[in-house]
Amino acid sequence: MLIPAPSYPLFGFLADIQDVKLVRYPLIYDHGWQIDLHSLQQAITARTRGVIVVNPNNPTGHFVKAAELAKLNELCAAREMALIADEVFLDFPLGREKPLSFAGNDAALTFAMSGLSKIAGLPQMKMAWLVASGPDELKRTALEKLEVIADTYLSPNAPVQLATPVFLEQRAGFQKQILSRVKKNLAEMDRQLALQKSCSRLVLEGGWYTILRVPVNRSDEDLAAELLVDATSMFIPGICLILLMTGIWS
Repeated sequence: MLIPAPSYPLFGFLADIQDVKLVRYPLIYDHGWQIDLHSLQQAITARTRGVIVVNPNNPTGHFVKAAELAKLNELCAAREMALIADEVFLDFPLGREKPLSFAGNDAALTFAMSGLSKIAGLPQMKMAWLVASGPDELKRTALEKLEVIADTYLSPNAPVQLATPVFLEQRAGFQKQILSRVKKNLAEMDRQLALQKSCSRLVLEGGWYTILRVPVNRSDEDLAAELLVDATSMFIPGICLILLMTGIWS
């Protein structure tokens, strides 16, 4: 499976459990994040079974664009590979433009995934879903195999199933609070970053995370430890809390 880098570190552990080999394709930053489509194409081999995207990506906070989806469709359809989209942060755009979703994408076999964990702030409820789409024959075969997998792992418990409609109805209030909090944190971060010249924030389109560009004068581990132990070493007091709350990566 091809997977973006940087991206969510849990994917590696999940892949190891299932004996799946992950091959990374790079995300590049040039006035905003984008998929390095050439490197992705070069990473495809006869053993490649699918391409994973995170939309918006964690931690870069960028959405997949229409031109990128068209190229991904072309690559996957030509080789009958699956296109797997993690869209748990899709409901948290920071701009006015509505983000593109992979749900209902018919040009290639596609699985768009989400769940209550992020969209309703209820990770303890253990309810998630996927939308399968694509060419009819490939989709039919995939759904048959997914049914076996679902039966093997057992369905969500009955109380969660019955409560899910209510959780979904209530998600708007939670999402409004989260977006308000994230925007407030980002505004405060930008204010504090403007007081110095060594760090800057990269372009952010959605999600709860952002990335800072920092001077390369120590290891990532040393910088993280220094921020946790003494927030005043690089930032004025208070920024460390904002870094942790918005998931800052260096």
